[in-house]
Amino acid sequence: MREIRIEKLTLNIGVGTAADKIDKAKKLLETITGEKPVSTITQKRIPGWGVRPGLNIGVKITLRGKKAKELLKRLLVAVDNTLEPSCFDKEGNFGFGIPEYVDIPNMEYLVEIGIMGLEVAITLERPGFRIKKRKYLKKRIPKKHRITAEESMEYLQKEFDVKIGERD
Repeated sequence: MREIRIEKLTLNIGVGTAADKIDKAKKLLETITGEKPVSTITQKRIPGWGVRPGLNIGVKITLRGKKAKELLKRLLVAVDNTLEPSCFDKEGNFGFGIPEYVDIPNMEYLVEIGIMGLEVAITLERPGFRIKKRKYLKKRIPKKHRITAEESMEYLQKEFDVKIGERD
């Protein structure tokens, strides 16, 4: 019951308001994952940024299971298998950014997309985490069963050979 596993991997590209950039971002996520991405839509009005509710401002895609694990291996190579301690939150989840998609192995430069970066967020879980999501008798995860940042760092070092520290 203490085994840590990947619950989901989320790729996100925030582009703002331009429709052509959103199409490029959708095409990029589709080429990286082979799945169809969904649009992210604004909920709030921010006049300074020219944002109003209902605008498409980005795209995202969520992967689970084996696909998530295989893609995570490729994405970690893009950042030289090195993550900083600040990438981890107190619940053991972590995220990092990839400035240019051409850093990902087996990805070639696509002229119609140009240069674009993306954000990667990984959520970790243990068996038994379902109790916080189920419909009947929802409960909180006990403190001793939660994943800490240190445990997730150990998991990444053991499973994916990731170095934790400053990048060169």
